[in-house]
Amino acid sequence: MTPRLVSFLLLATTVHADPQLTSWFTTDSGQYARLYQDSSAESAGTKSITWSRGSGTQSSPTYAGVSEIAYSASWVYIRTTGLASHVMGPWYLDSSKTQNFPNFPSNTATIYRIPRTPVIPGTKTSTGLGASGRAVNGVSIFDSRDAFSYVNASGTDATPTNGLTGDGIWNRDGWANEGVTFDPALAHQAGNNYHYHAHPIGLRYQLGDHVDYNAATNRYVESAATPTKHSPILAWAADGLPIYGPYGYSDPTNAASGVRRMISGFILRDGTHGTTAITVRQVLPLWAQRIQSKTTLTSTQYGPSVNTNYALGHYIEDFDYRGDLSQTQTTGSTVRDFDLNEQNVRYCVTPEYPSGTWAYFTPINADGTPQYPYTTGRQYYGSPTGGGVTSITETVTTSWRGGPNKTDVLNSPAVGASDVTITWSGIEGGSYTVQASTNLSTWSDMAAGTLSGDDAGQTVDTGGAGNSPRFYRISRAATLASFDSTGFNYTTNTAGNGTANAPGGTVTRGTTVTVTITLPTTPPQPPANLIPTGVTLAGTISGTSISRPAQGTVIATFVIPANASTGAQNIVVTFNPNPTYTMTGALTIN
Repeated sequence: MTPRLVSFLLLATTVHADPQLTSWFTTDSGQYARLYQDSSAESAGTKSITWSRGSGTQSSPTYAGVSEIAYSASWVYIRTTGLASHVMGPWYLDSSKTQNFPNFPSNTATIYRIPRTPVIPGTKTSTGLGASGRAVNGVSIFDSRDAFSYVNASGTDATPTNGLTGDGIWNRDGWANEGVTFDPALAHQAGNNYHYHAHPIGLRYQLGDHVDYNAATNRYVESAATPTKHSPILAWAADGLPIYGPYGYSDPTNAASGVRRMISGFILRDGTHGTTAITVRQVLPLWAQRIQSKTTLTSTQYGPSVNTNYALGHYIEDFDYRGDLSQTQTTGSTVRDFDLNEQNVRYCVTPEYPSGTWAYFTPINADGTPQYPYTTGRQYYGSPTGGGVTSITETVTTSWRGGPNKTDVLNSPAVGASDVTITWSGIEGGSYTVQASTNLSTWSDMAAGTLSGDDAGQTVDTGGAGNSPRFYRISRAATLASFDSTGFNYTTNTAGNGTANAPGGTVTRGTTVTVTITLPTTPPQPPANLIPTGVTLAGTISGTSISRPAQGTVIATFVIPANASTGAQNIVVTFNPNPTYTMTGALTIN
């Protein structure tokens, strides 16, 4: 007879109740950020969790990406290290990879917020230097520029090394001028701030957005197969609008119209597609005239002639907006000349917004290379009221916590002919003990160790498939391995404090414990964005720091009194207006 195996599981469901809360990439939040320091390390597959170069020093490991999502009536806040969970690096200044890029990235300890209700003004605001939004993995998104422009008086571009400031009229295109310095995921750093200027292809691979990855070479490539699904949300702009990948519905109002690559509203001024070819840079395109309030340039404002050193595409002003060329944007079932407007958005239905939204897309060329304007346009479509803040100064509800606060998830055991394999998703640097029981009362240790290499744990119960009914659980020690906690909403637990799962967990009197509660399925669970109004243990112990990382999961922290009643105790989880779950004997106090 096949034995019955039960494990304590956290069941996560995919919901789209509020994409501003649910679209963040949290899968790898429990693992350290990693990079390749140089091509030799990349070839050997040697990833570093500590490093130092220029402005970027990471002397202790830190957790990748978003570590917390919280919200109020007006804002969504994230905490992030600004470091990706895909492998970063290496970076060079030249295509032959002989000159190192001057800086490594490091933990930026950022709190970023976006408005919950985007406002679409008639007058648009230009993007500034620095982050124009945040990718869903917490990494900065920059606009199309590289921060430098042509200096007419000197007859050269301003650069990071020549001390010139630039005229701000002919602005260098980041992809064209800095692309050589991007890592395979299409990012590099300003100071220690890791950021994307173009479609974040490494993140797109993680999100399943039509990208293939060769781990042996650390290279990403657009899939050769025909795209079959709409791109996911890759980022959120400072105006609160989503930024999607390159694929959207052919008819922006019809989710059943098929999927195709979105066509940018911008085109090189090369004489094709209705443009007038330029060989000298003496007239700005109409869109740039509007932004810069310059309809006619003087000779002291001219840019360089188009030549090998200043090829067409060197500056963002080398592009025309198709709407200024009497071309038509696609708004219905008939595919027109282009899809995305002057700010790189369109109004459309998406999987997350079936009723429609204004949304940015990250256009690419047919060969998969980035296409101008890459992320947002040179202006925001909405009011960019979001951005980085130094602290959260209002009352917020925490909807998810990760990084050092991540919830351990025990997966369903894999039963072989004789052995049982137990796997879980935990926290890198956490010290775990795997235990087994036949009766949920007496537990024996099976294995113990610290997660290293990533946030996935595994152990094998040799011969376990031949045992009588078998239960498994994991526990994590209160203290994590030393890490850079700057910017995390995290306090190191003192000895005796820790975590537990309910039902089935055990805690000790006189300790503070964070309990992960798996809700019953009856009555039906409320929407995932509804946070409980209260959680109590043993009738009188009230939970704090209540969050709900998934529809079937609630997390609460309890201070267990030294004189608390021992034995199996009830947990009561209350939602407003309903339901209330009473979980009999869910947690044992020793």
